[in-house]
Amino acid sequence: MAEVQRWDLADEARMVEFGGRLGQAARPQATIYLHGNLGMGKTTLSRGVVQSFGHTAVVKSPTYTLVEPYELEQGRVYHFDLYRLADPEELEFLGIRDYFSIEAVRLIEWPEKGEGILPEADLELLIEKQGTGRQVTVKANNPLGEQVLARLSEMSAD
Repeated sequence: MAEVQRWDLADEARMVEFGGRLGQAARPQATIYLHGNLGMGKTTLSRGVVQSFGHTAVVKSPTYTLVEPYELEQGRVYHFDLYRLADPEELEFLGIRDYFSIEAVRLIEWPEKGEGILPEADLELLIEKQGTGRQVTVKANNPLGEQVLARLSEMSAD
């Protein structure tokens, strides 16, 4: 059975902070699916992950480009946003397999749009509204995901 943990995050700053811890925990590589309705904070969380690798410029949503690569001194992050994907086959034209053949943290918003083409996620996050904040449910799907979740839990306990 997959391991599941939940975090309640009060505001945008906490979401970015949580993303930073996730980025640290996921190094050097992991595939992370980000689930949640529009406006739940998937890109905000992704900003924290990318910044944890040393990126200081703006982290924008790759809604129109499908992928935003960050090749940083501390490692690689590929941020995918598949919201506008019409057909999963489009991912083949993007060269999707190349992104999964190298060591990197891969964040994928709207992964259901790539079903049948994308590999299994190590971790799946579901972001839902919780009062004025958000609840993030994290599920580990395999041994690598369990390791990342354990590191994330240790960091969150500090």
